[in-house]
Amino acid sequence: MILSKMKPPYTITENILALVASISEKIGEINATHLYRPATELRKKNRIKTIQSSLEIEGNTLTEEQITALLENKRVIAPQKDILEVQNAIKVYELLNKFNPFQLKDLEKAHEILMSGLIDNAGKLRTTNVGIVKGSKVEHIAPSGTMVNGLMKDLFDYLKKDNDLVLIKSCVFHYEFEFIHPFLDGNGRMGRLWQTLILMQQYPVFEFLPVELLIKEKQSDYYNKLSESDKKGNSTPFIEFMLKIILESLDGLLQSQSVTLHTEDRIHLFKEKIGKNTFSRKDYMQHFKNISAPTASRDLKWAVEQNLLAKFGELRLTEYQFK
Repeated sequence: MILSKMKPPYTITENILALVASISEKIGEINATHLYRPATELRKKNRIKTIQSSLEIEGNTLTEEQITALLENKRVIAPQKDILEVQNAIKVYELLNKFNPFQLKDLEKAHEILMSGLIDNAGKLRTTNVGIVKGSKVEHIAPSGTMVNGLMKDLFDYLKKDNDLVLIKSCVFHYEFEFIHPFLDGNGRMGRLWQTLILMQQYPVFEFLPVELLIKEKQSDYYNKLSESDKKGNSTPFIEFMLKIILESLDGLLQSQSVTLHTEDRIHLFKEKIGKNTFSRKDYMQHFKNISAPTASRDLKWAVEQNLLAKFGELRLTEYQFK
């Protein structure tokens, strides 16, 4: 019997539709208030939280302070394995924009960096059989090693070709990835990383959203939902769980970010929008409706001094262009 390629099994429930609608609304709010690229300091903090949370779930002992120190090339006293895990994770997150989430070879490349020096066959799909043990009982028997390559190809086909919303597909991918367990080690952190990468393609804000922090706080629910989905033979319970987590992390961003953007943040955001077109101070103020004329003038003067902007004309006729 030849098995035809099947779409991973799941049902779009009313709960899933309601969560997707709320998430879309939040993303609209985030875009309207220019939070899709949070202020530089917050981006750094969130990345540290993401790395710390994702690795703590896997038993890493380093704190946010120690990870910050490693980012600044300072010496940290901790188990060598934990330090290496963090250093590898920092490298992978720095390269996040270079990976194509729809290519299996990019996933293998990311795994190779993430697990370099930690396991022998980093970046190689497993060919042997594995069972996942939690405590003293076997939690999950993964598909046999001979099936892994085919299953991963099917999963990437689904990711590339299926018409479902990216929000849903990213959750399905995360669950199916954990179910297949394609590597001998590092599957948990890779599944979480790859879901972020898939979401980033459509919603840039996910690059700087510490979704992992909330997963860490609800770690037992996370494993329970993976296991519930295993028992039901579909990823619906896990999709609902992950969409709730995504919604909560967007909420958190909106609450923490009532702080105003700084000059540099506004200038970079405007550059992304306007590109090489010339513009006036009035155009700039229309984009940032909550700043005064003197603030807009100060922003533009700063950008000219930093050699980011060229300035033409005088007084009311002044125009600007990014270099």
